[in-house]
Amino acid sequence: MTDLPERPSPSSYREQVRAHLAPMLERAAQSTHLPLAACADSVLARDLLAPVDLPLFVNSQMDGYAVRSADVAGASAEAPVRLTVVGAVHAGDGSSPRVDDDEACKIMTGAPVPEGADCVVPVEDTSLDSAPADARDGHPETVLVHTPRAAGEFLRRPGDDVRAGDPVIPAGTQIEARHLAAAASLGESGLDVRPRPRVGVIATGSELVAPGQPLGPGQIWESNSLTLATALKACGCEVTATLTSSDDRAEFTAALDSATGDADLVVTVGAVSMGDAEVVRQVLGDRDGARFAPIAMQPGGPQGMSSWRDTPVVCLPGNPVSALVSFTVLLRPVILEAVGRAPIRPVRARLSREITSPAGRVQYLRAALSSPNTADATDRLPTATPVSGPGSHLVASMARADVLVEIPADVTELAAGTEVEALPL
Repeated sequence: MTDLPERPSPSSYREQVRAHLAPMLERAAQSTHLPLAACADSVLARDLLAPVDLPLFVNSQMDGYAVRSADVAGASAEAPVRLTVVGAVHAGDGSSPRVDDDEACKIMTGAPVPEGADCVVPVEDTSLDSAPADARDGHPETVLVHTPRAAGEFLRRPGDDVRAGDPVIPAGTQIEARHLAAAASLGESGLDVRPRPRVGVIATGSELVAPGQPLGPGQIWESNSLTLATALKACGCEVTATLTSSDDRAEFTAALDSATGDADLVVTVGAVSMGDAEVVRQVLGDRDGARFAPIAMQPGGPQGMSSWRDTPVVCLPGNPVSALVSFTVLLRPVILEAVGRAPIRPVRARLSREITSPAGRVQYLRAALSSPNTADATDRLPTATPVSGPGSHLVASMARADVLVEIPADVTELAAGTEVEALPL
């Protein structure tokens, strides 16, 4: 008699993981103030309201001349208006000459508009009348304006962009370059953001060798620590340690001590099954609240969770495919919740070919999505093409996959063209 029906489903086990990480979720729901340079990819914890109007003052949209609109109302190419140039103003200047009747002030983009002027004439709509030796500041004594301009033209006024008190960035926004530009323009030196969970990663196995190093008999190149650290960073975590350990208890215990030093969570990879050298299960399995047992999922059946020095530990299987699938299905949704990011939702797709699946376990089939057939206007779903068999050792072929197709536990076969759910990797 099989014990598969007694195994928890991936969704129920994910809720156990969520409960296990409740202290981390509670801390992550608070906020921390970071300088702008450190805020990229973080999630804003509170609405950012504009403390000031933007622009801050009336300034020029163009390089040209600040004038009174009444003086140039009759200007034309055939009958240009001649104005006396009284000076120049550049961006950053603290003062500028006043513009009175029949006068103009040369102005650069972003410069404050002089008192008395109510519009700007772009430089391309003007020509120089003369440039005598006594021209002030190197500017011509007079300028010819060939085009009429109305009051307010080519001016930027306070509040054109945003008014003080207006919402600028809502809480829950994942901060990107454009958000930092807005915050800096408002004079903000930092933002209140959701804290990034600090996570340590430990990959275990006496057979593991660092990539690039020569292999001995029975050894393999280690990929799990890099894979999990990269996946955690992509979810918004700060990875505080990336360690490897043999199957020696003392070495693994030392790795746990190091990884938990400043972490909110430790993720271990490997040594969670029922073999003789399952060091993770052996060291962590008898602690209060520990759980090491398979779940109804393939790949990724062996799973575990425990704690070390008051830090929660989530223990994933060691096969590289199983580890990444387990992270994607079981841990990633909880991590995204902790950092305040939106969950990654499955998409609907159609299978490109017939598939089979073992009964009693939810199967996660690695697949690649292709665009819908544009010639068929009746079906706009993409196609999901499996990239390998179900074996959890097929790690190289997983590089071609961009989704996991979920096959329910009570389904043993699906025909080509069947509509399925595909979870983006």
